[in-house]
Order: sequence, then structure tokens, then C-alpha cells
Amino acid sequence: MHRLAGINNPRQAQAFIDYMASRGITLLLAPEPEGQFAIWLEDSQHLVEAEAELNLFLANPYDKKYLGASWDVAETRTARFDYRSPSLVKLIKSQAGPFTLTVMVASIGIYILWLLGMQAPLFSLMHFPLMQGDEWQVWRFFSHALIHFSILHIVFNCLWWWILGGQLELHSGSSKLIQIFLISALVSGFAQFWFHGPNFGGLSGVVYALMGYLWWLGWLAPERGLSMPRSYVTFMLVWLVLGFADMFGMSIANMAHLFGLFSGCALALFDAKLGRSHAQ
Repeated sequence: MHRLAGINNPRQAQAFIDYMASRGITLLLAPEPEGQFAIWLEDSQHLVEAEAELNLFLANPYDKKYLGASWDVAETRTARFDYRSPSLVKLIKSQAGPFTLTVMVASIGIYILWLLGMQAPLFSLMHFPLMQGDEWQVWRFFSHALIHFSILHIVFNCLWWWILGGQLELHSGSSKLIQIFLISALVSGFAQFWFHGPNFGGLSGVVYALMGYLWWLGWLAPERGLSMPRSYVTFMLVWLVLGFADMFGMSIANMAHLFGLFSGCALALFDAKLGRSHAQ
């Protein structure tokens, strides 16, 4: 399942869907927020052809071939519009790479074990290095990012991880996402431990690193094709400030958020400068 485009005129979109159906390619129309409708390609093996036809359609949506296709299939269609949403699993997989999905599955699996009463052994195994000798257990520098303490905690983090990490992995590959995960987990973990001790966990430091990376890379090197919507940046920065202002009445790893953001911005600055040096 692959999202082809968003369009605000469902009648026009349906004409294109009917035309593609006449060519043996199945598309779906699904509603989205703010009055938009997404056109989804069911079988990605037709992606090249579907994208080429979509460009022709967007250039001339009133071409007779699209209207004619709608008349041809009208008698066999049981409803005027097909508003079936893609299955949740297909939607998640279509917008994420293997490392994005692996981290999500691991985080959810660990949280399920946490709910089943295994909090003490899980935290003992995965917390940031605390006691002498822990530093040789290298996984501890990163595994703290997979621990979550509430349903809100894991839903918030996994959602942003999927949105931001999935975008980056599909664009730049798994190695770049793994690099940012490891560096930001290490930096944010050290910062939170230094200021507040080892009682913390979660992907939020990594999420803020991804936000900083996409935000700054879009600003410093827009030709790279990565960016962060301004509304997302505003929300995340406001959330960061409110956390430091203690507006939520709960324990928040503010230093992990802040230094995760710093690490993502620094990586974006490095990659932008590296790209310019290679271009010269």
C-alpha cells in the first residue's frame, strides 16, 4: 500500500481511480484531516505507472478519458465513492522502514511485559549505566530508549518515532536512522543521568533528535529533500518549554529532550556541511 497524493476534490479523484481501474490498477480513496482525500495504490509494483498517470491527471483532470472511465464503471460500482481506509498495519508499514518498525515492535513488546508485572527485572536490565561495572554492559547506553512507563508515554513516542523516523528511513536509508538513534540515545541518556540520575526511559530524546535533524537539515540544505512542517516544530518546542515549566504535574526527562534536540541539530549541521564540501 502506497500513498500517491492528497486531493481536496473527491469527485475528480474518483474519476482518476475509475480510469486506473480500467487499466487494471486498483486505487483507494481515503478521507484525511482538513477536508483532504488520499489516493492510495494497493499494489506497489504498479507505482511507476501510477505516478506517471497521476502527473498527467493533475495537469488535466477534466480530460475526457477520466470522465469516460467513470461512466464505464458506474454500473458495476456499488457506491459512488470508495472510502475504504487502508488497513492500519499496511498504513504503518507503508510509511516506515525496517529499523523504524523494529524499534516500535521492541518498545511495544517491552511495555507489554512491563504491564505484566516485570517492571523490576526490565528496568534492572535496561537502565542507563549506574553502578560500577555497568559501563561494560554496552547495551545500557541505548536500551533505556525502549522503556516506557505509561500508555500515554509509549503512544506519544511511538507515534512521533513512526512519523519522523519513518520519513527519514524511507528517504535516507536505515543506516542514517540507526546513526541518529545511537548518537541521540547516548547523548540524551548521559545528559539526563548527569542532571537527574538513572530513573528515566523512553524514545523522547531520540524523537527530539529526529525533530532537530529534519528541521535544521530542511533549513540548511533544502535541496536534500527533507524537512519538518512548521506546525510540528512549534508543537514540539512548546511541549519542551512546558516540560521545563513543570506544567504537566508529572516526571518528564527534560534534559533528555533538550540534549536530544541539540544532538539532532548538530548532526544536521554536520551533514549539511559535509554535503557542501562534496559538492565543491
